[in-house]
Amino acid sequence: MHNIFKGILAIPRPAKRIVLIAADSVLLIGALWLSFSLRLDDWYWPRGGVNNPIVLLVLFAPVFAVPVFAHFGLYRAIIRYLGMRAVWSIVRAVMVYAALWGLVAFLSGVQGVPRSVVFINAMVAVLAVGGSRMYARWLLRKIEDSVRIKQVRGAAGADSVVYHQTRVVIFGAGAAGRQLAVGLGQSRECVLLAFVDDGIELHGRDLMGVPIISNEKLPAFVVSHEVDDILLAMPSVARKQRSVIIEHLRPLNVRIRTLPGLMAMAQGKADYADLHDLDINDLLARERAEPDEVMLQQQIIGKTVMVTGAGGSIGSELCRQILQRKPQVLLLFELSEYALYTLHNELLDILHYLTNEQNNNGAVGLVPAIIPLLGSVADENRVSDVILTWNPNIIYHAAAVKHVPIVEHNIAECVKNNVLGTLVMAKVAIERQVERFILVSTDKAVNPTNAMGASKRCCELILQALAAEKNPLFEPMWDGKPSAQATRTTQLAMVRFGNVLGSSGSVVPYFRQQIAQGGPITLTHQDIIRYFMTIPEAAQLVMQTGAMAGGASMAGSASKGIVAGVSNDISGSRISSEAEVYVLDMGEPVKIIDLARRMVELSGFRVKDENSPEGDIAIEVVGLRPGEKLYEELLIGNNPQATQHPRIMKANEKFLPWSELQPMITGLRIAAVNGDVMMIRSMLQMLVPEYQPDEKVADWVYREQIVQAGKLEPN
Repeated sequence: MHNIFKGILAIPRPAKRIVLIAADSVLLIGALWLSFSLRLDDWYWPRGGVNNPIVLLVLFAPVFAVPVFAHFGLYRAIIRYLGMRAVWSIVRAVMVYAALWGLVAFLSGVQGVPRSVVFINAMVAVLAVGGSRMYARWLLRKIEDSVRIKQVRGAAGADSVVYHQTRVVIFGAGAAGRQLAVGLGQSRECVLLAFVDDGIELHGRDLMGVPIISNEKLPAFVVSHEVDDILLAMPSVARKQRSVIIEHLRPLNVRIRTLPGLMAMAQGKADYADLHDLDINDLLARERAEPDEVMLQQQIIGKTVMVTGAGGSIGSELCRQILQRKPQVLLLFELSEYALYTLHNELLDILHYLTNEQNNNGAVGLVPAIIPLLGSVADENRVSDVILTWNPNIIYHAAAVKHVPIVEHNIAECVKNNVLGTLVMAKVAIERQVERFILVSTDKAVNPTNAMGASKRCCELILQALAAEKNPLFEPMWDGKPSAQATRTTQLAMVRFGNVLGSSGSVVPYFRQQIAQGGPITLTHQDIIRYFMTIPEAAQLVMQTGAMAGGASMAGSASKGIVAGVSNDISGSRISSEAEVYVLDMGEPVKIIDLARRMVELSGFRVKDENSPEGDIAIEVVGLRPGEKLYEELLIGNNPQATQHPRIMKANEKFLPWSELQPMITGLRIAAVNGDVMMIRSMLQMLVPEYQPDEKVADWVYREQIVQAGKLEPN
């Protein structure tokens, strides 16, 4: 059977068309003969046999039909995926052919052709042509199912394996739900059992052959019909309402899935296997923080924009968002060759799509140039060459090492990349009079317990101090270079945000991998909590804060959040002695153990614990990692004010003057270059008094040196 199926699929397309045309010809001749027989109520044979002109009309029927069928696309359709639209095309094509044949029959003056034969022929031909295609569709799918069952059994190594079609319910009977149902009709891997909808007027009715049930009846329906998956088809529902619906579905012990492209599945370009688990956005219970698009367009369009750390989670999303807003030049600055190569190719594909869309719409616009640049942010010569060559209008500084345990084990490299890299970037940006410089920071910079958070707080202190200086004096960072003083016209800003869902190192993809492997989910502490945002949301708010830097505030009440910025007036009329901190309303913090439970339940499994020892996925607490906090704080102060953006506040935070900060940064640089881990820890504590590191030093080089010196037992 498998060989038959492969052989059918391997037939060239022209040969398949010839087979279809031959089959249609036989069927149409037979349909006309049957039409005459039905009309005359007897098996028809024309008088005179083959010499009768009616025989010629019958035999020449395919000559009229085939061009008509080709025009309506009957020979372009793929038989296995015929749908209602194809059936309608068959009906129209046959009607046109039947009318054309009848017209020729009557205009030719041939005697003995009843007029009713034309109408009977139309109906019989529809049944013959359409029915033959539907039968072929059924037969091919039957063979395909047999092949798939054989493959499943072969993979399992047992003939007893029963092939199981996933039993699904679509939540939402609107346009998206109907489109999804059409797409499911192209797949043999699932069977649609019902729609669920809140519309009372729809309850009890059928849609596309299956019932529409209420939300209240869903639990009983899931049990009685052994539903496997619930597919969400609610693109226009607000996130809070969507979150309520998802919470209602959690106890049903079924997998909740969503589709990235309903249109692709409806067109047969995607299959049921392409359905995704629940969208990362659905794990947030709050509404998305939308940016002010007008401000972003004014900041980006037609400008030269540079992104450091372009290959990272935030940096790459920044590049995607920037490209959509049509800069003149987009500079990708990245240390990792592979990350730079991957991102550059992706952005070229996006640019090609945007350019085609623009051409199709008849619009004339700027085609951005995308420049991939290898380099380290700590390499002042390389950074200076790049900025001097392209003169960027705005720099988004996202380059950083960020994974807390890795940084704890490699503290000197963290200081070089994060602290010294930020100083280099800010120094060159000021010297080259870049218009705006935006630092991407983290909520771990507030009251840090790890080196990564302390290093990012140092980065913030550098920008805060420089923002208060009109003519900052830079001491030489490397031997042989003179001190330099520059007039600052650059607007400086920093953006603090916390955990980004779906980014590299995020708990969400990590938990998903553990669930896919059957568990257990490993959690560092049962009481650990975090604030979350999505990658696109984070990138847009970085851009939003850059656009707001230097703007005026409005009075208002405090709100929780984690976006921070340094504001300054480049005219020199007002240089604030305290830095301004922008704050995003991020809703309530999420308890990580609750997030893990939610992901398990929404994947169709049960949590295995003391209350449910027969569950599927266990959650194990393994202990806090070096430098990890139970909870992240959002602000150093607690006095935020409202801004022009309804979801962003701002507050003031104290900082060290540049004259005091710079010598301390110099001492930190010397310690990092010399690899003096204990001096680095001491300098970080001097710079960030609230930094409380673990007593146990985790740096690998330091620990190995101590072991080799005989002062520490090896682990």
